Formats: sequence, C-alpha cells, structure tokens
Amino acid sequence: MKNSIKHVIGVMSGTSLDGIDIAYVKINNTNNYTFEILNATTVAYTKEWKSALKEGFHLKGEELTKLDADYGVFLGEIIKNFIEENKVKNVDFIASHGHTIYHNPAKNYTLQIGNGPYITSITGIKTICDFRTQDVALGGQGAPLVPIGDLFLFSEYDYCLNLGGFSNISMNENNQRIAYDICPVNIVLNHYVASLNMEYDDEGKIASSGAIDLTLLNELNSLPFYNDVRPKSLGYEFIVETIFPIIDKYKLEINDILRTFVEHVAMQITRKIDSNPSKNILIAGGGAYNTFLIERMQWYTKTKIIIPNDTIINYKEALVFALLGFLKDEGENNCLKSVTGASKDHSSGVVYEF
Repeated sequence: MKNSIKHVIGVMSGTSLDGIDIAYVKINNTNNYTFEILNATTVAYTKEWKSALKEGFHLKGEELTKLDADYGVFLGEIIKNFIEENKVKNVDFIASHGHTIYHNPAKNYTLQIGNGPYITSITGIKTICDFRTQDVALGGQGAPLVPIGDLFLFSEYDYCLNLGGFSNISMNENNQRIAYDICPVNIVLNHYVASLNMEYDDEGKIASSGAIDLTLLNELNSLPFYNDVRPKSLGYEFIVETIFPIIDKYKLEINDILRTFVEHVAMQITRKIDSNPSKNILIAGGGAYNTFLIERMQWYTKTKIIIPNDTIINYKEALVFALLGFLKDEGENNCLKSVTGASKDHSSGVVYEF
C-alpha cells in the first residue's frame, strides 16, 4: 500500500440532471476503509447546460465531440472554483464520473463525457476518470459501480439503495457482493413534472394527489426487463424507447402519471428485498427526499428503511467515486465481476497526469 490515507475530490453527475456533486473526502485504509467528507457542494446546472446534456443523446460526431470538450472545461472550472472557495490545500487527485450520454452494454458501448484531460489541465491535479468503459470491454455492464463503496464503507446495512435517475441496489449474497439497476425513478418523474414548470415533485406531493391507472401500472410492471436475469443495468435508451411511449399513449393527467409511476417504482424495488423487520436498507440519492415514494415502499415491506443525514443522501455517489479513484491509484480492484458480470474483477479508470 503506497499511502493508506488520501485526500480526494470526488465528482458525480447523475442522469436526473440535479447538478454536479463535488465532495472533498479523506479516505483511510489503515485497518479497514473509513471516510470523512470534509467539504461538499452541489453546483446546479443552468438551463443551458441542462438542455445541452439532455440533447447530447441525439448528437452525432463533431457536435458530441465538442460537447465532451466543453463539458470537460466546465467541470475543470467548477472544481477549481470549489478548491479556491474552500481553501483546499491537499488533494492527491480528482476522481470524476463524467456525465453519461450513452449506456448500452448489450451493444458493447458506454459513454461518459467531460472527463480527464480538460479537468487536469485546468486544475493542475491528477485526474482519474472513465470508470465504466473497461468493464464493458470485459463483458460487463459497466454499472452499477457504487456497490464497491457499499461493501467497503457501508457494510453495516443489509441493502444499499440509490434513488437517483435510476434506482440500483446492492447486497451480499452467497459471500459475494451483487448489485443491479432496478427501474427508472427521477429521470421519469422529473420529465413529467417539467410540463408544470417545476424541476421536481417536492416530497411527492403532486404524485400523492393523483390516482393510479391500473392498466398503465400493469403494463409497466410486465416489462421484460424486470424479469431479466442479473447483472443488468439501464440507460436513457430504455426511457426513450420503452417508458415514455408506454406512458404517453394513455394521455393521463400529470398527477395521475406521477402517482402511477411512484407505485410502479415502490413495487419494483420492494420485490427485490426481503420483507423482514430484522433487516435494514440504507437509501441515498435525491429520491430519499420523496416522502411519498418512501411511504409507498414502506407499505410494501417490513424491512426497516433508513434515511441517513443530508450529507450522505446527497454526496454518497461522489464519495464512492472518490473511493473508486483511491482503489485505482493503489492498483486495487474497483469493479467486481459479481456485480457487473465482467469476465474478471479489475481496476478500472483512466489516469491523466498534469
């Protein structure tokens, strides 16, 4: 072990486009892995950036290449500002997830834009990024990557669930860590509430005022993906090609769409966990603030739902990408074949030195 203590800036942008999460963390592996989040912030996207990243899915060739470069410069600048504003003195490296534009491991590709060279050139700090591509090349899903953090940093919980653009879960099974994406969440809810000139449904209040459309609910629940064997992961392609067309053909009021989709999410998630009061599940990600969704989940399960403090809710993924960078920097495996389905455990990520 070259250095058991490292100070890392972890950077995460999720598919729900809530903003860019930046966490300055101290990771210690003297005996086992421990962490301290020393400073953290979320930089909200402007309307222009939110639109550009949404449209990135439809861009080709030169336009997408330019977006990749522009976004890399943008990330570099906000990280540099974060360092200056918080007077951060000691950074071993930056670990950046980038922003996912394409993710289709079944067709052997994934793309996260805005990665390393631009961040390194602007900040002057070594940057580790592109954590998914190698796993896909090794036959894996390239996702989810957070379970290595659940294993090392949050092992006291029976299940770890992230409620972001998509929901994903991780747990130990037969002495192995397993994990997979369950279903879309905020990426769908935010899309429909946007027609009301809102960014999100605060605490699920609009959804709670709606009525369930049983025909739509049954059609969503019967999608083949939910019966696919794991490992498996989801991308925006699934939303555009499958979810939106199904919902839109029903021509429902927005509150009824939200109410039906919340029920769908609660049902799909709780199908994956034991209904056992002696077990617990840690929930992080923006969806942890959707009180109505949490209530519907608890209605279906006796498993104890644990909502952590705001720092963990908001910055758990940025923290875990800092850990992924830590492991890469140490030459240790940070992708588990039991999670992604790759041909072997491996140390993923690309390193850019200043």
